[in-house]
Amino acid sequence: MFVDSHCHLSFPELSSRLPEVLQAMSEARVHEALCICTTLEELEAVRTVARSDARLWATVGVHPDNEGVQEPTVEGLVAAAQDPKIVGIGETGLDYYRLGDRSVADMAWQRDRFRTHIRAANQVQLPLIIHTRSASDDTLAILKEEGGQSGVFHCFTETEAVARAAVEMGFYISFSGILTFRNAQELRDVARWVPMDRCLIETDSPYLAPVPYRGKTNMPAYVPHVAKQLAEVKGLDIEEVARITTENFERLFSKTIRST
Repeated sequence: MFVDSHCHLSFPELSSRLPEVLQAMSEARVHEALCICTTLEELEAVRTVARSDARLWATVGVHPDNEGVQEPTVEGLVAAAQDPKIVGIGETGLDYYRLGDRSVADMAWQRDRFRTHIRAANQVQLPLIIHTRSASDDTLAILKEEGGQSGVFHCFTETEAVARAAVEMGFYISFSGILTFRNAQELRDVARWVPMDRCLIETDSPYLAPVPYRGKTNMPAYVPHVAKQLAEVKGLDIEEVARITTENFERLFSKTIRST
């Protein structure tokens, strides 16, 4: 059995054909998936999807790239996290990739938003789902300053040094379909280092479909292809990777999943 630790089933590419997506999950032996929230405006749709099937879970958070949306508060995130289907806080973090004419100093609003998520996660004792792009130094520094306690660096594409720092802080590293891309050898080298007991797998669907589906709409049923690549990198059997990454997911999100 496999777990997709990060997907967006509330996005229209997948929500419009949810029965088909869930059936494909069953056929691919994907027995759980975590539906990620990216805006508070989207939260109810994310929860509705998660409530539609016992295999689905949800998060609450505001993606660092989203501007002009409702800003989160610690109190609001804590209140939303009382829903038993919500098992994590995020997607949150920092993204300096599209600065444009702005400077890093101009992104203080992102850093403030990230701190809000960390404080809420610490209060409710739920894991953080972290997005970091071109901002790893600030991401790690703020986690240390705020005492971020647990979580996952999702869709990891950073260096081994960043992976080491994250693992040393107690965080998990999640690999997406990017791991299967021909030009991703540096990422495969990082994955070779990350301890298996800190590895998760994900699709980030509907984006980043793994080989052999690259360029098509991604979905949770494709996460075994990520597992297959990770197995090759690690020199393990795919069933072993499936077992370990599933156990890792259950351990990270155990507070809610095992009590529901």
